This record gives sequence, C-alpha cells and structure tokens, in this order.
Amino acid sequence: MTPILKRLPKHIGIIPDGNRRWAQLQGLPKEAGYHHGIDPGFALYELCMELGIPEVTFYGFTQDNTKRPAVQKQAFQKACVDAVNILANRDASLLVIGNSESPQFPKELLPYTTRQTFGRNRIKINFLVNYGWKWDLSYALNDKEPGERQLHERIASRDISRIDLIIRWGGRRRLSGFLPVQSIYADFYVVDAYWPDFHTDHFFEALKWYENQDITLGG
Repeated sequence: MTPILKRLPKHIGIIPDGNRRWAQLQGLPKEAGYHHGIDPGFALYELCMELGIPEVTFYGFTQDNTKRPAVQKQAFQKACVDAVNILANRDASLLVIGNSESPQFPKELLPYTTRQTFGRNRIKINFLVNYGWKWDLSYALNDKEPGERQLHERIASRDISRIDLIIRWGGRRRLSGFLPVQSIYADFYVVDAYWPDFHTDHFFEALKWYENQDITLGG
C-alpha cells in the first residue's frame, strides 16, 4: 500500500551500490551482481511514475569503476545498456551523461547522449555512464569564479536539474562523485541493504524521512 506523502522531491538521485557484495553472499562471482541490479531499477521507476516524481538520476558506472577487472567492467556496461534499452520502450525522457569519447563508453548508448523521449514522456530518467566529476566540471573550469547559475549552464551535465534527495543503497556514507553541482543542497539517505535486495519499503522510508527535513537551500 502506497503511503500518503505530503511533500515529494522533484528530483531523486539513486546510487545503487552493493551489487558485488550481494553476489558474493549468494556464492556468485562478483560480476553477477550487476545483472541482478536491473529489476530493482525498474521497480523504482514504476514507483516514481505512480507517485508523479518528475526526474530520477541513476548512477550507472564511473570512470574510476572502469579500473576494475575486465569481466566486471563488461558486466556493468551491459547492465547499463540493457536498462536503457528496456526503458526506451516505456514512458520516459532518457538522457545518458558521461564521457562518450572514451572507449569505455558503450557505443550502444551514443544515441541517448542527447535526450530522447518515448511514450507519454511523463518522467525524466538520467543515467550516469562512464561519468566522472572532474570530466563534468572541466567544461566550466576555464571560467573564473562563475556564479552558481553560470556554473550549471557550463558543465557537461547541465541538462540535469538540481537534486532534492539522494538515496544510496549498500550502507556506505559517501557521494562517490555523484553530480557535485546538482547535489549541492541534496538531502542524503542511506539504505543498509544491498541494491539487488531492493524493497519498496526502502524507498518509502526514504521519502517519509525526506518529508521531515528542513529545506532551506542555505537561506
């Protein structure tokens, strides 16, 4: 049963961590965890559609993640491609942000580096793929002391709006370079369960927690 929520975030960031640790607990190789992280993403997408949340950003993989063993890298690259291709058949406005000039960027996702709309386009879904915060900010580093609005207009991820709530699965209390400009005033909620063990209660508990936060944006 969907709880009654009085105030919802307009943009939620999702850090789906714990895939490898989950796989090890199941007696599987680490790379197997990424495939099992796909269905939770669609479950969360459906919940956001139901609630009318306008925008969601998923952390796919970072430039630093590509230093992992090749079999793991191939697994999370494939999981990102599979997730985007499935969502392309649903109601969504899709955008993939990351260094697409690198060979680490899946070529299958190149069409989505500009926003593509599908169905009734009721929700924006952003994927960070081969993303790096330094890469993102490098677009604006030639400007001396730009204001917040100017900085946002110049970064590579400028089409992604400010984030209200970030939810990280896997128990770790760090942003891991997740959209530093858009996250500047985001509230941060941690779920101790691993991402493949996603449950709707995790999401609703985060939203109920968010309702009680004092949103001042520094004012």
